[in-house]
Amino acid sequence: MNPALETIKERGFLQQCTDLEGLSKLMDEGPVTFYIGCDPTGPSLHIGHMVPFFALRHLRDAGHVGIALLGSGTARIGDPSGKTETRKMISYEAIDANAELFRKQLDRFVGFDGKTSFSANNKDWLADLNYIDFLRDIGSHFSVNRMLSFEAYKARMETGLSFVEFNYQLLQSYDFLELYRRHGCRLQIGGDDQWGNIVAGMELIRRIEGAEVFGLTFPLVMTHDGKKMGKTEKGALFLDPAMTTPYDFFQYWRNVSDADVLKFLLMFTFLPTAECRTLASPGADINAAKERLGWEVTALIHGKDEADRALAGAKAAFGGGGDRSSMPTAELPRTRFDAGYPVLDLFVDAGLAQTKSEARRLVQQGGAFVADAAWKDEKAPVGAGLLGADGELVLRAGKKRYCRVVAK
Repeated sequence: MNPALETIKERGFLQQCTDLEGLSKLMDEGPVTFYIGCDPTGPSLHIGHMVPFFALRHLRDAGHVGIALLGSGTARIGDPSGKTETRKMISYEAIDANAELFRKQLDRFVGFDGKTSFSANNKDWLADLNYIDFLRDIGSHFSVNRMLSFEAYKARMETGLSFVEFNYQLLQSYDFLELYRRHGCRLQIGGDDQWGNIVAGMELIRRIEGAEVFGLTFPLVMTHDGKKMGKTEKGALFLDPAMTTPYDFFQYWRNVSDADVLKFLLMFTFLPTAECRTLASPGADINAAKERLGWEVTALIHGKDEADRALAGAKAAFGGGGDRSSMPTAELPRTRFDAGYPVLDLFVDAGLAQTKSEARRLVQQGGAFVADAAWKDEKAPVGAGLLGADGELVLRAGKKRYCRVVAK
């Protein structure tokens, strides 16, 4: 097998390939141009989006050319794959703004140089399509029966599939055709929920251009207990630091299950595979491995300085050392402590509970800690006497969520 394919297989990326032997032979002959698409339906990528882009970097490092296709055109329709109901439509202006945010996030991670990797936007060829011409030239090559055989459509037939969504596969297939024509793109990669769309695009190119192209998919990454990787109590693990702080981002990886450490080291870092296996080997310090995992992924997404700060904050919270200023921090009025800060209000204001009811349950269940002591009386206020000489104290909710409170 071609070394680039061996690498992504060894690191856990390879799920399905339309012709692994043929693709391997093509890669042996020289650089292959490939693409990954993502629709900017929100203001930030999340870590689940990033699996193909980690693979992109491995393939690029092996000499191949990667295209990150921003779907400002397809986002106007909405991909039904993996969804149980129709996506909410958003304005064209919002889609374009999201696409620019996506492009900046991907550029920081991938490093678009215009030669070995670059971005494109399918709005350039989809936005002004003539509907009648598109149906004649492209739609005529699609079989409705064939389309309905793909899992993405079959799964939606019971809950309802709009005609608008039904067109999505045609548009994604047309993307592959356009990238083949414009850049000689021979390979599309993506999550395994994109298998049907990828195969349809391959068939379209074969019918119209008579060319052989390929498709390769990656597993939808799940934790060992069957949950979708990257899901947190606050929602998805976003790349935007305003939506998921670098500290919370780091803590997600620091707190993964022991059983997931090796898989995540292989997929979400660029450490040599032998080092990944050593870090997560039986008898090794699994907490040190998690710490390394958290630092590596945070550095890749947010930079080394933020990774260092997150690590220091975690050490301050959990190990008694490190830099407390790197912990999640809330500045609250000193006068509230002088008067006796109601503990339920304090946990809400510090962001450790969304409501007073949630804070009350936290106290009643023994999960609320103030300055390292369990707070058992929901009616007892937190006074200024608990503040340190620096006017600070640390709150904890459960085992893993901390907040440094600074009284001003």
